[in-house]
Amino acid sequence: MKVIGTLLPARLGLLAAGAAIVAAASACTAQAPGSAAPAATAPTPSSAMATATASAATTASPSAAPGTSATVGALVAGFPSKLLPVMPGAKVVASSFDKSTSPATAALVGSTAAKPAAVVAYYTKALEAQGFKAVPGNTVGSVASKDFVRGGSETVNIAVPATGGVSTFTIGANVTPDSVK
Repeated sequence: MKVIGTLLPARLGLLAAGAAIVAAASACTAQAPGSAAPAATAPTPSSAMATATASAATTASPSAAPGTSATVGALVAGFPSKLLPVMPGAKVVASSFDKSTSPATAALVGSTAAKPAAVVAYYTKALEAQGFKAVPGNTVGSVASKDFVRGGSETVNIAVPATGGVSTFTIGANVTPDSVK
């Protein structure tokens, strides 16, 4: 009986913390002009605990560097599209770029109906034309993946999982700031 009495205050504290997080998140949700406010619902103990756990994991992650820019659905301003061109027929899902650090970093996420092998072949040709050398290996598990190196310090990685006939590719580059001018 004493153990249950000890755990009950802890559960109530988690429930209260979860409710506060849900209320704060609801207050921060953007609404379209003229739309009605969403109805408030009381969190269940399990949803409050999940919310508290998710919030703790989210707040523990580092924030983006001051020179980093990112966008969804387009290439971010200043994106080095000569270094990482968008494959013809592909849709940009997201992009980011930071040339204020050394190495400069660029990332591109896109989707296409092309097979993963075709995506890897396109980017292999584009990167090798810029002096990158392919590193041996073509997969990580069952996912098409390829690494490239230039000058011993510049790297690019592409990974292309496919689901339901759609290949979603992620490309990350770490290159000298001069490479992205």
